[in-house]
Amino acid sequence: MPEGDTVYRAARLLDRSLSGRRLETGDLRVPQHATADLAGATVVETVSRGKHLLTRVELDGERWTLHTHLKMEGAWRVLRPGQRWPRPAHQARVVLATADRQAVGFSLGIVELLPTAEEDSTVGHLGPDLLGPDWDEAEALRRLLTDPDRPVIDALLDQRNLAGIGNMYAAELCFVGGVHPHAPVGSVTGLPRLVRRARQMLDLNKERPVQSTTGDLRERERMWVYRRDRSPCRRCGTPVAVAMRGPAERERASYWCPRCQPAPADVAGVSGAAG
Repeated sequence: MPEGDTVYRAARLLDRSLSGRRLETGDLRVPQHATADLAGATVVETVSRGKHLLTRVELDGERWTLHTHLKMEGAWRVLRPGQRWPRPAHQARVVLATADRQAVGFSLGIVELLPTAEEDSTVGHLGPDLLGPDWDEAEALRRLLTDPDRPVIDALLDQRNLAGIGNMYAAELCFVGGVHPHAPVGSVTGLPRLVRRARQMLDLNKERPVQSTTGDLRERERMWVYRRDRSPCRRCGTPVAVAMRGPAERERASYWCPRCQPAPADVAGVSGAAG
């Protein structure tokens, strides 16, 4: 699933391409909005909220918000009129076209049209946005510690605590903080520093064409531990461990270095393949 910085870049692309322009086409190709037509609307702006995209438009004097989410397979592409689509037409869920631009949302996990005044019904549950104007470190820390026994990696991934972290950043943050991913979040003495590092990572990567937490943009050199379970730790050479967690339908992998991120006594039983 895309991380918050990826969604931020998608919002910026849509905002630069569509804002202030009148839509000649506004098709929502999902059953619940099959009869909706945004043609004639003026695009006000597109903003990101964690991993959510909010495209605000004005139509006949009313403000509406197109709420979309990329989930696992989704992507927005902005094309010139007549330009060939990069994906099959049956994957298109939204088509927003102006006189000189065509924004197509492919395989979007969420497509929802609602009055702008009701946006909180879809994103109001989210915690402070790491890349948003509402960022509040103290509030994020308060939310993270409401369940001190929860594994730190799960607490970081919970968008109700802070918005924008996905599995990749959660794994990388635990590594740079020297924290075992399954340690209770309440036991992490450097939690404020970890949260500040999260914001720094996303802020640096929001301007990059590729994500990197090591500072090295070369292929296979960009991450410390994420998806490197068959490789030695970049710091100590110990094979990176991996373990699956969560129910089968939402299973995720944890990555860590057993030496750089030793397991506390209360999670000593956690085992993982080292590749």
